[in-house]
Amino acid sequence: MCSMQPKVLHSLAGQPLLAHVLNAAREVATQRIRVVVGADMNAVVAALPGDDIDWIEQSHQLGTGHAVQMALPRLATDATALVLYGDVPLMRPATLEALLAAASEDALAVLTSRPPDPTGYGRILRDAQGRVTGIIEEKDASPTQRAIGEVNTGILAAPVHRLANWLSRIGNDNAQGEYYLTDIVALAAADGVAVTTREARDLTEVEGVNDRIQLARLERLIQLRQAQRLMAEGVSIADPGRFDCRGELIAGRDLWIDVNCVFEGRVVMADGVQIGPHCVIRDAEIGAGAQIRAHTVIEGPVTIAAGAQVGPFARLREGTHIGPGARIGNFVETKQAELGAGSKANHLSYLGDASLGAGVNVGAGTITCNYDGANKHRTEIGDGAFIGSNSALVAPVRIGARATVGAGSTITSEVPDGHLGVARGKQRNLAGWQRPRKPTGDR
Repeated sequence: MCSMQPKVLHSLAGQPLLAHVLNAAREVATQRIRVVVGADMNAVVAALPGDDIDWIEQSHQLGTGHAVQMALPRLATDATALVLYGDVPLMRPATLEALLAAASEDALAVLTSRPPDPTGYGRILRDAQGRVTGIIEEKDASPTQRAIGEVNTGILAAPVHRLANWLSRIGNDNAQGEYYLTDIVALAAADGVAVTTREARDLTEVEGVNDRIQLARLERLIQLRQAQRLMAEGVSIADPGRFDCRGELIAGRDLWIDVNCVFEGRVVMADGVQIGPHCVIRDAEIGAGAQIRAHTVIEGPVTIAAGAQVGPFARLREGTHIGPGARIGNFVETKQAELGAGSKANHLSYLGDASLGAGVNVGAGTITCNYDGANKHRTEIGDGAFIGSNSALVAPVRIGARATVGAGSTITSEVPDGHLGVARGKQRNLAGWQRPRKPTGDR
């Protein structure tokens, strides 16, 4: 990876690679999950906390067989072990369940695949009757063996007590000088234990990550998988190739998501929501029929009620609550702000630490001056108030219901219900005033 970061912590769809593996394992695990980690164990453990994880340090990396040996003392002898890999993140729980079902007291189950190009994979060896007799790594394989199309994915399930016996008997007489987990297959066959296989029909499930090129490929694969799931549930996506979900996206039906939108954290969208192009939405709940227009950035937690309109080019920050039918327009920023039903701020405004009632109109260029250099203060605006353009509301301050603030005002004290508040310098017009001129010859 050419990185200072452990490979399994590189991000895929907004989560570390290993997190995807753990999530799949949790779907089928009946005991704690054992994770064998080599270098940078502290960084991996810190990034992936979990009470159901038993971390095991492999101080010397002597191969996959050695890694599993490190975990054996922590496993119940009457259990079935399922071996997964931290850099193979797209496994589906259904595939793992099928593999576990194939393993038994008298059967070792191996997950295989048939990629278009088997280069780099260990090959599955079978006898004349089609029974598995072993696995040969490509580095140790003959030209005839390299021509075999069925390959080992590395993922297997086996009875723990048999696994312990086989691992105690493997050696490291190979090109890498490592203890290969795959060597247990030949030992199982020699012991008369059936070696069953299950083939991964979806090759994306068993693709691993060894460099950033492969990581980028898997990113598009997992995004396509997520897009297809959403479309199957009633979401229209303009181009699944330009869709990114880096968290959890829960969507109703008849939604529209335009190109190049990014969803992060937990986003919940009700029926009929419209998302314009180039939006970034994190930790938000969006009500039915709401419209999020182009180039809007939402950095939640944020709630947007049914029928509201946001954007284009708006930024909603944490603690924002947009009421039913309310409107936030272009180049408007909000933070810790509440807009009541039908309120609107259509242009070039900042609303921070503010509560707006229903039917409030905020003119262009309005700001709530909420920070005094040490503390935040709130602005309260009552129902039906009208804030003229280019006004500064210096918090803490209250604008009453149906009150009006004249354009260009700096309001520092309460405007009572129904009153007009005007606070601006008196205009003077100076006759004969000459605009400054540049010296002759200057441009």
